Formats: sequence, C-alpha cells, structure tokens
Amino acid sequence: MSKLVLGDITIDVILKDIKNVHLSVHPPHGRVRIAAPSRMKLDNVRLYAISKLDWIKTQQRQLQEQKRETPREYLERESHSVWGKRYLLKVIEHDDPPAIELKHRNLTIRVRPDTTLSKREQLIGDWYREQVKTATELLIKKWQPILKVKVDGYYVQRMKTRWGSCNAEARTIRINSELGKKEPECLEYIVAHEMVHLLERSHNDRFRDLMDKFHPKWSHVRGQLNQAPLTHVDWSL
Repeated sequence: MSKLVLGDITIDVILKDIKNVHLSVHPPHGRVRIAAPSRMKLDNVRLYAISKLDWIKTQQRQLQEQKRETPREYLERESHSVWGKRYLLKVIEHDDPPAIELKHRNLTIRVRPDTTLSKREQLIGDWYREQVKTATELLIKKWQPILKVKVDGYYVQRMKTRWGSCNAEARTIRINSELGKKEPECLEYIVAHEMVHLLERSHNDRFRDLMDKFHPKWSHVRGQLNQAPLTHVDWSL
C-alpha cells in the first residue's frame, strides 16, 4: 500500500487487479482510500485524487458534523429506533428461548436471567437483520420489473462504512442491517440505488439520470438518511 499526501489530506492507495478506480472516505475521521488498477501509475492516481479534492473534503466535513447515537446498553426503558419510530426497550427474563417483538410502542426482548448485555445486543442485532432481510426481498421483487434487471443474490449484514454495495459481475447486492432503524423509504432508496448499479456501475451522469428517472425523490431521501444520527460503532474492533 502506498500513500499520497495532498496538503492536510493523506490518501491510502492500493493497486490491485480491478478495472476501475474506487475512491472512498471512511468514518469516523474521514480516512481516504483509493483502490486503483495495478497498471495505473501513482502520478495518474495523484491527478485523479486532485480532481476529487472538493468531493473528499465535503465527505470528511459531513462525517465530522453528523451526529451519532450514544452507545446502547440494552437495559429496561432504553430508547431504540425501528423503521424510524422510537420504542422503549422492555426486558422480560424467563427460562424459555429468547424472543423479540414490537408491541404497544415497546421493543420487548425475552431472555434468560443470565443473558449478558453483549448477548442481548447480538439478539437484537439478529432481529434487525431479519426485519431488513424480509423487507429487502420484497423490494427487490418490486424493483426488478421496474429496472428490468435480475438480482441473483442479496445479503444483509451490519456494515460500518456503507449503507449498501453492489457486485455487478456477480449481480448481487449487500444491504446494511442498520437500515432497519431508519424510515422505510431509506431502505427502498438504498435497494434501488444498488440495483441501478446493475445498469451503471459508476456514480456518473448516467447513473444520476437513471435514478432521476426511476426514483425521482432519491436525492431527498438520501439527504434525509445522511442527516439522521448514525448508530454508535466501536471503531477499535
């Protein structure tokens, strides 16, 4: 791995067997990474990075300004978001297998008395993943005939740096399970966004034109998602 220094910005550069250049800015502090084709000279990577400086600075500023939720402790009457609405956590201890349900503005988790807080976190994380997985499957079925594309597989998992991703060659998409905490239209925007990448891999003018055509409100929803508080993440892990 090489490094480029442009003023006060340091960029990690990785050359590997890929066709296109991929630029990313990662939380929590705005670390910049460029993955470039192995044949590409470092001077050309530098020129590319310079052309993207304004975008990089904008992304770093947004990361620094975006609020994060306080760490969850998974205790009684703690506030949790489900599909954009707030629920109070209700903990019921009993000796049956664990279960989670939404009822009367409560997110109720039933666990054995000796269940640790980390295990509660895992159980709730798995529950969010199942909610998003079910919703994603329905959205893919909705958007396939609209976009006239076929998704061969999808995966839902908790991701630290992205809401979603697309592998255009394998025709698969990956969705962040944390979207189960946001409004439903946020998940639909991300699913549509990743599926449009099956038509256009880059975030270029054609991609934006396709999004404007098929999801006219996408820019508004993106802003709504970007302004929402991010889930607390332990970046030391």
